[in-house]
Amino acid sequence: MVNAYIGLGSNLDNPIGHVKQALEDLKQLPQSQLLLASKLYLSKPVGPQDQDNFVNAVALIITELEPLSLLDELQTIEQQHQRVRERHWGPRTLDLDLLLFGEQSIQHPRLTVPHAQLSRRDFVVGPLLELCPELVLPSGTQLQELLQQCPIDGLICIDA
Repeated sequence: MVNAYIGLGSNLDNPIGHVKQALEDLKQLPQSQLLLASKLYLSKPVGPQDQDNFVNAVALIITELEPLSLLDELQTIEQQHQRVRERHWGPRTLDLDLLLFGEQSIQHPRLTVPHAQLSRRDFVVGPLLELCPELVLPSGTQLQELLQQCPIDGLICIDA
């Protein structure tokens, strides 16, 4: 079993509902178990600013799935939420990103782990800190160290 952290985000068609339903969907992943989920956070969009703010969260699962199989399952959940990829960093009903997969570093045409933008995304760093403040990335960097380059003061917790 491997610990895997998954980032969740939505800014279309009832974003809170999509993220909460996706957390329920993660409970149904084969050979996996949802262990923890962060609170929900509101964040500004990355990229095009002509879209609504995002609702974000991070979930921790344990899984026996291989990384690409887990990615396939996450993309299936996105499709169940009518995810459409119209433009890079554009609005979406649901975005599920495999952020970390155990202590592995993965470079594959379909998957980069740790997530390539993890250290620059307050909506990832903040919820990760909530779930696992002592987390150390595969590079040896402590999650706490990322606060220097990625302050989380722009995040708004919307899930008390």
